Amino acid sequence: MIARRSGHTRPMARDVRRVPFRTAITAISRIQRHYRSRGEGPTSALVSSPHPYTRALGLVAVVVLGAWLGLLIVGSVRTPVGPMDTKMTLRPSLTGGTKINVSPLGALELDSHTAPIRLDVDVDQLDPVRSQALVEHPERLAGLQEEVGNDVAAGTTELAVRSCVAVVSGATALGLAVYRRPRRALAAGGLALALLSAAGVTAFATWNPKSVLEPRFSGLLSSAPQVVGSARSIVTEFDVYQKELARLVTNVTKLYDATSTLPSYQPDPSTLRVLQVSDIHLNPAAWHIIGSLVEQYKIDLIIDSGDTMDHGSAAENSFLDPIPDLGAPYVWVRGNHDSADTQKYLSRMKNVHVLDNGRAVTVAGIRVAGTGDPQFTPDRSLARGGDPAEEMAGVRLASAIRDQERAGTPVDIAVAHNPTAARETDGTVPLVLAGHVHHRDTEIMPFGTRLKIEGSTGGGGLRAVQNDKPEKVRASLLYLDSSTKRLQAWDEITLGGLGLTTAEVSRHLPEEAGVPGTDPSPSPSGEPSGAPSGSPTGSPSGSPSGALSNEPSSPASGSRSPDAPAGPSPDR
Repeated sequence: MIARRSGHTRPMARDVRRVPFRTAITAISRIQRHYRSRGEGPTSALVSSPHPYTRALGLVAVVVLGAWLGLLIVGSVRTPVGPMDTKMTLRPSLTGGTKINVSPLGALELDSHTAPIRLDVDVDQLDPVRSQALVEHPERLAGLQEEVGNDVAAGTTELAVRSCVAVVSGATALGLAVYRRPRRALAAGGLALALLSAAGVTAFATWNPKSVLEPRFSGLLSSAPQVVGSARSIVTEFDVYQKELARLVTNVTKLYDATSTLPSYQPDPSTLRVLQVSDIHLNPAAWHIIGSLVEQYKIDLIIDSGDTMDHGSAAENSFLDPIPDLGAPYVWVRGNHDSADTQKYLSRMKNVHVLDNGRAVTVAGIRVAGTGDPQFTPDRSLARGGDPAEEMAGVRLASAIRDQERAGTPVDIAVAHNPTAARETDGTVPLVLAGHVHHRDTEIMPFGTRLKIEGSTGGGGLRAVQNDKPEKVRASLLYLDSSTKRLQAWDEITLGGLGLTTAEVSRHLPEEAGVPGTDPSPSPSGEPSGAPSGSPTGSPSGSPSGALSNEPSSPASGSRSPDAPAGPSPDR
């Protein structure tokens, strides 16, 4: 029984062991025959094959890296654009757009498209022969715009062809080096071409030709690095700093003015230029900056929405002495840091117009009405009225504006320090200016009036050195139609705060009714809100007919400036 049982089990064990062994031998023999027929070694088949997703990700990584290397090595073209010699390059990017580098002065950025590629244009130098030809033959300037357009079109066409060759060559070469198989290398090159084509189609579909209407210029003052430093060095070298900062804004605005000769909003020589400033807070550098802007832009009128002082004491009054020498009429309203003594001191100055309780004046052909802040916060002995006091001041200002309308002298611009007071003028005037919150904001209020809030032109004042990060210096240049007095465009000028020497200029166009400078949206009653009777509409002089803006705004919700934080932070 035992022998029979053991004799039965041995053959069973041998069969179980032999079946897998024979199967493995057969499989290896088949693999060897397969790879011998292809001329490849059998050892790679014995290694476990990677997951399909892993292989796909590896191929994409090889394609992207190879395409980037190809663009880096040969993916650029040198081409003349008007009187300039430029180099155009495509670069991988998460946001797209176009960047024009004018080394070493700065860069001009345009939101031209949204795609994973960015167009970089490096301006190498001005061609002396072509530049001299323009100087000697000014009539050629009339055709310069068309010439520039043709040059850019030819350059981008050549760049597209060269970029295709660059990405295919780079991805194919890297694929051959990694995989050592021509078929896989060609697949990498084809995928690179497909990805570039998809990016090009996306850029074409999202192309925004109006982006040139709102360029952003940023520059760096590299000629005076010694003035950048700690708060201690700012105090000891403040005079040098403020002069260099004023020189910086002059250089930046000159370059911006030169680059903005591209097809965009062009102010007519008769356009009125108003400089909006606010919240200087005893920073003497502000006077140098304002003076530089007045000279550079040929400012017709300066409007200050208050908080020029910090404590409103009589000892601070001498700080105001440079105002008559700024080179333009100065309209001022009292802020919550400006005392009645400050107001009296300013009212005695030549070329200064102090507005309060709805008083209106006509300066440089512009009718301006304003009111001072009803609260003086440095005086702790007085109870603060809060928003109700501001709203009441705004109601009185709106009433005074209506009285001006009935008297046949309609107001073009209203001014109040606090935005709460300014909002009460909605529907009575096309434009109202304010400050107080130390950041920019702009919105179209429900009844059609545009509220424009300016940041601190003094960078928060000398108290800003107490902060971890300096507050930026901000001012805005408003372009008004000389006949209708309506806002056509505005430039937002932003400078680095105390100790910083960066500058940025960005242009914005209003989009009420789709054409800059037209009447605001109609009020619920069906009549244009705040529009003086008989105000003409249509395309303003000096701006392209039908020009539109990318600025997101609507009469209901308004539009917020990019540098505005989520909520207001009123000054103390």
